[in-house]
Amino acid sequence: MKATLVVRQAVRPFLEGVGAGENILIAVSGGADSLALARALILESRELAINLVPIIIDHGLQPGSEKIAEATAQQLTNLGFHQIDIRRVNVEITDGLESSARRARYSAFDAALQEFSARSIFLGHTRNDQAETVLLGLARGSGTRSLSGMAPVSADGKYLRPLLTVDRATTVASCNEQGITFWSDPHNENEDFTRVRIRKNILPLMESELGPGIVEALARGAKIAREDADALDLLAQQYRQSHPDLICDELAQIPTAIRARVLRAAIYEAGSPPGTLTADHLAPVEALITAWAGQGEVSLPGGVKVSRISGRLSLLQTS
Repeated sequence: MKATLVVRQAVRPFLEGVGAGENILIAVSGGADSLALARALILESRELAINLVPIIIDHGLQPGSEKIAEATAQQLTNLGFHQIDIRRVNVEITDGLESSARRARYSAFDAALQEFSARSIFLGHTRNDQAETVLLGLARGSGTRSLSGMAPVSADGKYLRPLLTVDRATTVASCNEQGITFWSDPHNENEDFTRVRIRKNILPLMESELGPGIVEALARGAKIAREDADALDLLAQQYRQSHPDLICDELAQIPTAIRARVLRAAIYEAGSPPGTLTADHLAPVEALITAWAGQGEVSLPGGVKVSRISGRLSLLQTS
């Protein structure tokens, strides 16, 4: 039971401080990662008197998806869970299937957290998922925060990812050790999805050309990038608190990495949807400060307009 022990050891620290009687949610897809996580949680929480509630999201994107959800629920019942929640979501495809499904899924997670008065939900992302996320961030070219991948604990404390130090082979082995039958999502083999192409083509090529250990190296790099990004975010937050007015001459004196974070935070506060700003969006705003030549306002996502007026940046949401 070596693999199962590895998964249990990864989960254990995340249960520290959980109080008796608390509801703790677990996102379970039916795959090896989430089922290994669910099993480890139920084993590790036997003496804690907490209420573990698996949440199964049925995206309705494949024929028979409701049967897959029901089969997953039966697996969880066999593992010892007594309260299982299946949620069918409506995936409105607006910016690609992957992103749209993710948005619908996390919206369902947030609703479940409220309904169960739970403070957190466990997610089964592994070290392999982290490596793929880092490469996706690299392709986007959106900076240190993007390269930092997924956090073990989200900033708001809602999302817990204890398996970021565990590889996918270990979760599969854990399920096999315990006789757990898991589902393999056909979407994970569909190379129409960027993440699948990274998993099936890019990472194996990197392993072949650069040597083994690429997944571990990318995950380790993500941790370092996150620590750096956290430090820069703190400095930017401190600057915003001490300089509430966005005076261009003052902004020009601070390091670019901090200034970019100050601008990004101010634009989000003005009304741009979180996560929508790219380096290309920020470049003309940066130019209002460091390459001022009388240029006009900059239009940004969410209807936010940025102008330089009397030496200050003015941010206004127009729609």
